[in-house]
Amino acid sequence: MTIQEVYAAAVDAGTLCPDDAQLAVLPELERVRAALAEPVKKAGIFRKAPPPIPGLYMWGGVGRGKSMLMDLLYEQVSAPKQRRHFHAFMQWVHSEMNAARKRGVDDAIAPVAAKLAGDVRFLAFDEMQISDITDAMIVGRLFEALFAAGVVVVTTSNRHPDDLYKNGLNRQLFLPFIDLLKHHMVVHELTSDTDYRQDRLTGQQTYFTPINAETRTAIAQIWHDLSGGKSEPLVLHVNGRQVELPRFSNGVARATFYDLCGRPLGPADYLALADAVRVLIVDEIPQLSRRNYNESKRFVTLIDALYEAKVKLICSAAAAPEMLYVEGEGTFEFERTASRLREMQSEGWGR
Repeated sequence: MTIQEVYAAAVDAGTLCPDDAQLAVLPELERVRAALAEPVKKAGIFRKAPPPIPGLYMWGGVGRGKSMLMDLLYEQVSAPKQRRHFHAFMQWVHSEMNAARKRGVDDAIAPVAAKLAGDVRFLAFDEMQISDITDAMIVGRLFEALFAAGVVVVTTSNRHPDDLYKNGLNRQLFLPFIDLLKHHMVVHELTSDTDYRQDRLTGQQTYFTPINAETRTAIAQIWHDLSGGKSEPLVLHVNGRQVELPRFSNGVARATFYDLCGRPLGPADYLALADAVRVLIVDEIPQLSRRNYNESKRFVTLIDALYEAKVKLICSAAAAPEMLYVEGEGTFEFERTASRLREMQSEGWGR
């Protein structure tokens, strides 16, 4: 079936609502599907190698259906393939490079690229974003090798390629990678005004208190609805350190208060987290006071990062925002955090 036929069938079945912005990108998805359905043609003595198949870079606001469209394509491709969230993919790349170095390999990127090129013909990435200088230096050489090997890449992102790693350290060294992407991939913006991920949460409670069996069940149901019951850890690389989120699926992360605030994390860690996720579920925020002052300060920093990045927050807490921190040093400063927590519960926030 063509991508257009698959999309139309989903609309007829009532699992999709037709969207003009999504319909506009279907020809590009079908172009990729049809090209990958053709047998691989190699250069011969009297025949040049065929030109590489251009990939696709879909970008636009959160919740516009980019991941859903990429999944439609992925399901219709029968060539050797792999689909990963981009941060999880980079986590795998770092692991493979470390293993190569332990074997004494001087150029640790080369065996990673060779392994990928040997295993897959089609790579699908969700939510490409570069926030770490180490990743910025790796992706250029890695993707250059993948493109040279004929691997077709389709990715989603919230940003235009020109805005990747914006204001990053030594960004001028990253600019050739942006040119590489635009040379090997068709850049297409999804301009839909509808945020489908937000619509799934519209009218739903997002702040649950007190912490009990009922609120735990409600949070678990939201997590299952957003993740489909599937998740994997997500490791963020921040200034040479690793910050792990225990559960992550398709832009949605889930962690406990102590996962995020019980460890010595700082603003850079929370900014990287806010950059990597679109929805964050935080379980069991306790009563805050001078007894857990350091954790409380980190929580304030976390909420500031989520608020500025417009990340949707779903959480369970010991008390309502205004009653979370009622005594001890920091009470006055927490008033702004309580106000932000209240605002982040409002319908339409973060659109």
